[in-house]
Amino acid sequence: MQIRPDRQTLYWSATWPKEVEQLARQSLYNPYKVIIGSPDLKANHAIRQHVDIVSENQKYNKLVKLLEDIMDGSRILIFMDTKKGCDQITRQLRMDGWPALSIHGDKSQAERDWVLSEFKAGKSPIMTATDVAARGLDVKDVKYVINYDFPGSLEDYVHRIGRTGRAGAKGTAYTFFTAGNARFAKELVTILEEAGQKVSPELTAMARGAPPLLSGHGGFRDRGRGYSGGRSWN
Repeated sequence: MQIRPDRQTLYWSATWPKEVEQLARQSLYNPYKVIIGSPDLKANHAIRQHVDIVSENQKYNKLVKLLEDIMDGSRILIFMDTKKGCDQITRQLRMDGWPALSIHGDKSQAERDWVLSEFKAGKSPIMTATDVAARGLDVKDVKYVINYDFPGSLEDYVHRIGRTGRAGAKGTAYTFFTAGNARFAKELVTILEEAGQKVSPELTAMARGAPPLLSGHGGFRDRGRGYSGGRSWN
């Protein structure tokens, strides 16, 4: 009631979950909603999406194997659920010879600025991050996004993979999906199919309520080979 009648208040949101809609209706009088694009949750079609069904104790070995396959000096952004996870995985990667740094809410602004500068310059092309720290990141030319931990919502999934993209080239997103994430399987399949991505039979089965079929072993303590082979990320 204290706002001038000729003033307009605008809300901007990349996605429009029920919580945001409720906040808008509580805060705005007679609101109008303008949609750019589709009202449905969709991923950028220019992003290649790969979903790998794994167990929790397979994740680190899967990550190392993936890095061995894709590491070419390009920027790689790895998402974790927790600050502790960021630091733990980053520490293990560095012990195994991978050029990694972490960024999250517990770090000071000076620390975050330094990590970002190292990442942007390619001096440390691997960066782990939580969703909170990654929301305001302005880093261009990220070639790969890896969801080490699946996020708590499909909106966050779309936000995360949207961080990848290069000028004139497609970005690629890799996701580790566990039995604990099964409640998201149906919606994830819908997003993948709408974007024209390949959906594995395992993920399709999980979307129908079947338990995941996992093979192989491995855990956090099993070390990878590191970034070796005479290549340089500089």
